[in-house]
Amino acid sequence: MTKSQGDVVRAALEILDDRGVAAVSMRTIAERLGVRMNTVLWHAKSKARLMELMADAIVGAAPLDDLPEHWRERAAELARRYRRALLARRDGAAVVAGTYAAEPATLDFAEALVTAMLDGGLPEREAAWACWSLVYFVLGLTQEEQALPGRFTRDLDVGPRPALQRVAPMLIEESFDERFEFGVARLLG
Repeated sequence: MTKSQGDVVRAALEILDDRGVAAVSMRTIAERLGVRMNTVLWHAKSKARLMELMADAIVGAAPLDDLPEHWRERAAELARRYRRALLARRDGAAVVAGTYAAEPATLDFAEALVTAMLDGGLPEREAAWACWSLVYFVLGLTQEEQALPGRFTRDLDVGPRPALQRVAPMLIEESFDERFEFGVARLLG
């Protein structure tokens, strides 16, 4: 049976969900599909290209319809959908953060987010930078959330650092939803 690029990406995402990003390889995809490795390489010429295609598929799971009208609410909702798409896949944020995927779904998401910023009256440069800032924030927070679940099971020893001593209990909270909403609100000011 002939395999398509979509088949290769789906198999890669299945491996990602089953075993994590470190287990995704051309060989494991070929084994999963029951094909020779050159078939996989035909559709994804390199591991970097495969990761771009996977990242685009992950971002493509963030729906772009039925968004709020107001630019700030629209941008915040896009950030929420982006985060949910990343969280829907094991190591999803790590895959997306490790690529520069100028692919259709990723570009469509960026278009929607930049449009919201421009609709809010931001000049082009600020709209672009606000888009990047929001994407970087969501990627970073989500990557931390996926990589380190349950990491703070004991007190954080900050040593003789008075400011950190004051905020240490808040630093070890795993309230990712609250931290996400706080960060998005601050970035969209």
